[in-house]
Amino acid sequence: MLHLYNSLTKQKEVFQPLKKGVVTMYNCGPTVYNFAHIGNLRSFLFTDLLRRHLEHSGYRVRQVMNITDVGHALTDEDTGEDKIEAAAKKEKLSPYQIARKYEKAFFEDIKKLKIRPAWKYPRATEHIKEMIKIIEKLFKNGYAYVGKDDSVYFDVTKCKNYGELSGNRLEDLIAGARVEENPAKKNPFDFVLWIVNPRHIMQWNSPWGRGYPGWHIECSAMSMKYLGNTLDIHTGGEDNKFPHHESEIAQSEGATGHKFAHFWLHTKHLLVEGEKMSKSKGNFYTLGDVLSKRDLGAKYSARAVRYLLLSAHYREELNFTFESLKSAENTLVRLDDFYSKLFETSFMEKTKGFFGFKKSNPGVRCLIQETREDFKRAMDDDLNVPKALAVIFSFVNRTNSVLENVAAGFSPRSEVGGVRKLLNEFDNVLGLGLRRIGKGGLPAGIKKLLEERERARKEKNWQKADEIRKQINKLGYLVEDTDTGQKIKKK
Repeated sequence: MLHLYNSLTKQKEVFQPLKKGVVTMYNCGPTVYNFAHIGNLRSFLFTDLLRRHLEHSGYRVRQVMNITDVGHALTDEDTGEDKIEAAAKKEKLSPYQIARKYEKAFFEDIKKLKIRPAWKYPRATEHIKEMIKIIEKLFKNGYAYVGKDDSVYFDVTKCKNYGELSGNRLEDLIAGARVEENPAKKNPFDFVLWIVNPRHIMQWNSPWGRGYPGWHIECSAMSMKYLGNTLDIHTGGEDNKFPHHESEIAQSEGATGHKFAHFWLHTKHLLVEGEKMSKSKGNFYTLGDVLSKRDLGAKYSARAVRYLLLSAHYREELNFTFESLKSAENTLVRLDDFYSKLFETSFMEKTKGFFGFKKSNPGVRCLIQETREDFKRAMDDDLNVPKALAVIFSFVNRTNSVLENVAAGFSPRSEVGGVRKLLNEFDNVLGLGLRRIGKGGLPAGIKKLLEERERARKEKNWQKADEIRKQINKLGYLVEDTDTGQKIKKK
């Protein structure tokens, strides 16, 4: 039974969708003014993992992820310039050109990371009418007002539960008032629904004059249009809790009178080399930045980035380092190598069973079933990926020892097929892209290292060649230099 940690109630709860067999899930998507950084990508990878596990568990997932292409101010308090317009001025393009440029880059990134496409990717600029209708309902229900600057605001004092998600009590917020004073508002923490600003390039007609939407109203409009008034799951990074998600709840429930989302799931911050990402520190990385780096001449792979960003629990801080990325690459090489063995006919002879028996060994089937259940139990425990990976590695080690120690054959085809099927099930959830190397072949990562080592030898860079040899050795292969070139074999 699936248990998820609900940020709203601050505890793990049994997950049950509103409609049997169908899950409605809304994910806060990118603001398309720049390339997504690896912290953003961790959040998007988490939603992909959640969806994959839900689908593997038999649910049909209706997933919506928005594209914010207008209205997201430079600060979360809705002050400062719109991020899209600021980028447009910097790059000397129109806001629409900026949005399409980085929207395209976003889709290229998630494709490389094997993130499954959402059911819908609605753009904010294409849902202005829906936003206006919600604001009209908020006026009708007494939550909205026109400020002194002619913009429309939400009165947070009318919302009794404001602050429940983030733990920020309204009275404490108002007393502490850490936001910039805005005389146009009734209260410091009232948030903007519709902005009237003649200097803004992107403008639409509304009952309150020409303007554009605030950031928070966009997600309410797009989620409710495609998924209804009440969602099963809403996700985002932990930095979205306040004020964005808090404001979403207030305006959505204020407009409809219904609970907005039953489960709120938030991904923890990502650190880089032990520090918060910052351009000034030089540790601010996009996927393109990471994939352009080299380790002993070999570029890092997108699947290693995926593995690393998913390897820690989503509610735990993850420290991204290039040393840990190298370790992720090595782990994938080992998994590929084991997976490939399961296709080799020498391990599928019917002469012996799993542990040397002539007939099929029922212990194999028990091991497969036990491992399948352990993996599901780990993933059902609030997507405990570290525990699920430990289950996989234990299974690989136990079966791999049989592959190496049973001289006359591994197992009847049905047993080898069962092992392979189970690995495919795990891969379907984790999306690591396990690869069949082929009989007599080498993992792609090992081949790259050999090629780079050969270049180092030709350049007489013996130190580098020795470093690569040691790395290959750690991956389970022995390299020997001969008169005819490098020879490699499994340990």
